[in-house]
Amino acid sequence: MSGLLAGKVIAVTGAGRGIGRAIAMECAAEGAAVVINDFGGSLGGEGIDAGPAAEAVAKIAASGGRAVANVANVADPAGARSIVDDAIRTFGRIDGIINNAGISRDAMFHKMSAIDWQAVLDVHLGGSFHLSRAAAPHFREQGGGAFVHMTSTSGLIGNVGQSNYSAAKMGVIGLSNSIALDMKRFGVRSNCVAPFAWSRMTASIPAETEAQKERIERLKTMTPETVAPIVAYLCSDAAADVTGQIFCVRRNEVFLFSPPRPVRSVHRQQGWTPATIADELMPAMRPNLFPLQVSADVFAWDPI
Repeated sequence: MSGLLAGKVIAVTGAGRGIGRAIAMECAAEGAAVVINDFGGSLGGEGIDAGPAAEAVAKIAASGGRAVANVANVADPAGARSIVDDAIRTFGRIDGIINNAGISRDAMFHKMSAIDWQAVLDVHLGGSFHLSRAAAPHFREQGGGAFVHMTSTSGLIGNVGQSNYSAAKMGVIGLSNSIALDMKRFGVRSNCVAPFAWSRMTASIPAETEAQKERIERLKTMTPETVAPIVAYLCSDAAADVTGQIFCVRRNEVFLFSPPRPVRSVHRQQGWTPATIADELMPAMRPNLFPLQVSADVFAWDPI
């Protein structure tokens, strides 16, 4: 099969539904053999259902592609390793890892339970680490490979009632950057993509105020299929020089996010005290302070 990913083997987590399935279909259409990982649980991470992964495999096969199902939980290190094992056993190699699996347990911070906090971090951040770590030795040995980690503007910018999710998604950015730095000498790349798309995850966003309802209607116009092309590209040899980056996709718009960097500095020869910080430092820096915003404040226009 020809295409940008011809001859490559890509593992996609959370690929039984939504964005993950769209990415898996795109990779298969570009010629990759795909490992479809999805344990089929609920949005909150409960239960197991092999159906979604099997359906995605059947859909790829019906289009002439190659795919195999894996129903492991990425939050379990052994489960994550089984994804890489299935890729090598079935297709002989592994070339790309797309860390997309996720769960949602939203709550206001002052109501967030330790259980819900940990469960979301275990899947989003822990799962991304476990699978990436399992693939890393193979990438190192073969002198190349690509990681794509799905992050979120809930972490990059902010959102109400998602402290666990936001923290996990910002952690994913740090993980990706560290992988990019540590594995650059082996020809391995690592990037992040923040998707805007209507899925089970976004369906859980509260829609009580008129502004929230308008945001939901905008989200519904953004399909998972619009996110898939850049993810497939980042797994291809055409992206050989792209690593350590954060992209965002919103319908037909693609954004490049800047990493945190200094925006203002003030020097005082005598050093600082709490009083001089109040009297001198903050008046100088206050014009450069960022306002407290949520994602919808920054992306306030209709998707294009």
